[in-house]
Amino acid sequence: MLIGDLMAQSGVGFGTSGARGRVEAMTDRVCYAYTLGFVQYLFETGALAQGGALGIAGDYRASSGRIMAACAQAVTDAGCRAWHLGRIPSPAIAAFGIAQGIPTLMVTGSHIPDDRNGIKFNLPTGEILKDDEAGIRRQAVDLPGGLFDAAGALVTPADLGPVDPAAYDAYVARYLGFFPAGCLSGVRVGLYEHSSVAREALLAVLTGLGAAVTPLARSEAFLPVDTEAIRPEDVDLARGWAAGGGFDALVSADGDGDRPLVGDEQGEWLRGDIAGPLCARYLGVRSLVTPVSSNTAVDKSGWFDLVLRTRIGSPYVIAGMQALLASGPTPVAGYEANGGFLTADAIERDGRSLPALPTRDAALVALAILCLAKDRGQRISELAADLPARFTHSDRIKEFPTELSQARLAAMQSGDLGRDRDSVEAVFGAAFGKVAGLDSTDGLRITFDSGEIAHLRPSGNAPELRAYTEADSPQRAAEMNRICMEVLASWRQGAAG
Repeated sequence: MLIGDLMAQSGVGFGTSGARGRVEAMTDRVCYAYTLGFVQYLFETGALAQGGALGIAGDYRASSGRIMAACAQAVTDAGCRAWHLGRIPSPAIAAFGIAQGIPTLMVTGSHIPDDRNGIKFNLPTGEILKDDEAGIRRQAVDLPGGLFDAAGALVTPADLGPVDPAAYDAYVARYLGFFPAGCLSGVRVGLYEHSSVAREALLAVLTGLGAAVTPLARSEAFLPVDTEAIRPEDVDLARGWAAGGGFDALVSADGDGDRPLVGDEQGEWLRGDIAGPLCARYLGVRSLVTPVSSNTAVDKSGWFDLVLRTRIGSPYVIAGMQALLASGPTPVAGYEANGGFLTADAIERDGRSLPALPTRDAALVALAILCLAKDRGQRISELAADLPARFTHSDRIKEFPTELSQARLAAMQSGDLGRDRDSVEAVFGAAFGKVAGLDSTDGLRITFDSGEIAHLRPSGNAPELRAYTEADSPQRAAEMNRICMEVLASWRQGAAG
């Protein structure tokens, strides 16, 4: 069976961050086959030898333990050691794999609902890129007879074995060793724990650096906290927590701990594409890579020698960072509009070194922003105000068929600029005015004569259509996004009718 064929048959395909699908589609058989294909690709490329170790971790979703066990069974049956590293953040297992020189995988659906899950695959050098994905797709795997029942479940459930805390401990030590001792002394932090697998590590690092931390709203049930399309209930929670004036900042992360949420003293969550430049400023980054969807304040700030734009997704940001390592001023880092921050080379600061971690991380962003605020004697809200006044808003239409998204956007991207401008203006002109430029790097990004921006893009991980808007005020960006949502909803309704 080819892995590429399995994708089509099961409905579990590669998104921008690994394999993703509905829990009922991610049977033990499907997850076993995916993992076996990954291991065979590692054998093929020399990244893993027979008898070698492959680290496995997962998030707090109800289905993650079962999937981890199925993946471990595939690793064991391939003649390798499944190293059980527990429920830890995605960046923690990736960093551990890089330090140990071993491949790893993380069972997580990140921020998407609990009825979906996924598997992130990491090489010994970091997360897989698009060429690696193609290498996994072409693997032919043979599944042992009698291993699965008719529903695709393992007949005999696999045993993950005891948890080794080495990866978790190394992740906490990574930040306690880089940031100055006591650097957050006196800083009052509300830690929104919910169901994030990063909650224990964030608590350990924040308190270890001297912050006074109050854990908030822990949930044993999984909550789909999305740092790009923040839920209204999370907005209300943050403002309520801040209302008493008891916090200097709020800190959280998504389900697998690779995307941060940092809130100011007023309970306003910072956009990820505002948090990214602030983090990079503290770290002294000179060359910065970010997707085309990110706020243009980073370009206008003048804080960085070079800003490179890419398609949306960490594989593209990583490829951009690799290119700049050879040609751009260093250090080189990247971030996404969801706030996840990546480092391409070691960050040196006051005699301390932070090893490169070319995968999204949430903890680094929160810590850097808190330290930047304290060093500069500013509130978190004042740090954000140092950037040029460009504001973004984003939202999504869920259960929007990917084929419909692609068809509607393709209708406005014929390749004839004049015709495409007319098509876009027919849809958005009454609300936003004349079109100044179109960018099809990823989806359709529309710049209007006013300087306002609307960016439409199908999600790479779920059947969703996202809209990103940018304007000179948060109110206008939100209003633009509301209008875009109405247009997108009409597309879906028209198709259904």
